[in-house]
Amino acid sequence: MLQIRWLGQFTDGLFQSALASFVLFSPERQPNAVAAAVAFAVVLLPYSLVGPYAGIFLDRFSRQKIVQIANIVRGIDLLVIALAVKGGLTGVPLTLLVLAAFGINRLILAGLSAGLPLIVKKTELIAANALAVTGGTIGVVIGGGAGIGLKKILDHTLKSDFSDALVITLAASFYLISAVLSQRLKHNEIGPHEHETSAANRGWREMQEGFMKLKEHGDSLRGILATSVQRGGLTALTLMGLLLERNTYHPSNNPDAGLSGFALALGIAGVGIGLGSLITPVFVDRVGRHKWIRIMMVGSIPFVGIFIVSQKQWSLILAAFFVGLCGQAVKVTNDALVQSKIEDEYRGRVFAFYDVSVNGAIVGGALIAALILPTSGKSILLPSLICLAYALTSGYLLRSVRFPPRK
Repeated sequence: MLQIRWLGQFTDGLFQSALASFVLFSPERQPNAVAAAVAFAVVLLPYSLVGPYAGIFLDRFSRQKIVQIANIVRGIDLLVIALAVKGGLTGVPLTLLVLAAFGINRLILAGLSAGLPLIVKKTELIAANALAVTGGTIGVVIGGGAGIGLKKILDHTLKSDFSDALVITLAASFYLISAVLSQRLKHNEIGPHEHETSAANRGWREMQEGFMKLKEHGDSLRGILATSVQRGGLTALTLMGLLLERNTYHPSNNPDAGLSGFALALGIAGVGIGLGSLITPVFVDRVGRHKWIRIMMVGSIPFVGIFIVSQKQWSLILAAFFVGLCGQAVKVTNDALVQSKIEDEYRGRVFAFYDVSVNGAIVGGALIAALILPTSGKSILLPSLICLAYALTSGYLLRSVRFPPRK
């Protein structure tokens, strides 16, 4: 499972770096906040639309087979995208191809998350999530850096769009390798069990069943909502950082410098993500899952506050590091909380709801940022709203009366 997840997410970073270069950091394309927000929505909205139906498959058919077939389809889709990028194709056709790629990606990750509790003991879930989820997230960062570095090398001899197409082709080959690796899992090793694959309702009715199951475990539901808020704020900050790097910190006619600066900020955030996962099992043992989620929701506020006062490149990197660290601590802990509370029969549907909630918040964060941010990316209001959202989530949604530890 780790090989499949980590290689897949490394490849996600490779693909996303080429896509960002083509769409947002090409010399002939001058992005504003709306354009960047649309790009985020294209990446994240697909699973919010297909998620209700993904739960059907994850709880009714072999997750191993779903992961394998999805990787094959995703690899083929990327080969078509590479041809489109090579030809300079933009607009609706490219958007639909990218929507398909990222929709399939979320299906794969939800399947792997739903199957994890069948591989490890409940007492090891936090450590297992720290390893699986964080390793994958770091893989995205490393893949993004590798893609940027490879593109710079190729740009010396090839046109920019052709370089992007070659990087995407390489990503397609790695997805196909992930499909081969998934063959090492047994047919029902990551679920569902045979007695859980009875006939079921369809689509949004299944999503409703997952939500109703979560209502029986109110702490899991509140944890999901808190994770969604954290991810929405992180996306808004990422969008702000992208515009600052592209249009303020570097000359707008030098997109390569902006792309490199943005990659550096993401790399530092990746270090924070890794550290957040390393410290989480230790602190959860000391203070408990619920209190740790509550603490980490406010942990990044002082550093986002510094960014409000001084919107320099160093303060952006500082905020990225701590928002990444605290956000990963919240995500890893809450994943284990949900996995430990929900029986496997419902886990696919619950994780489908989980992903739809998080991705909906991410798209919402991007759209709010688009309404607030100027093309330069400079804004006091946006990071102030992020701080307020994190504080309210910890102080109200997760207050000890409403978010008590439950067995």
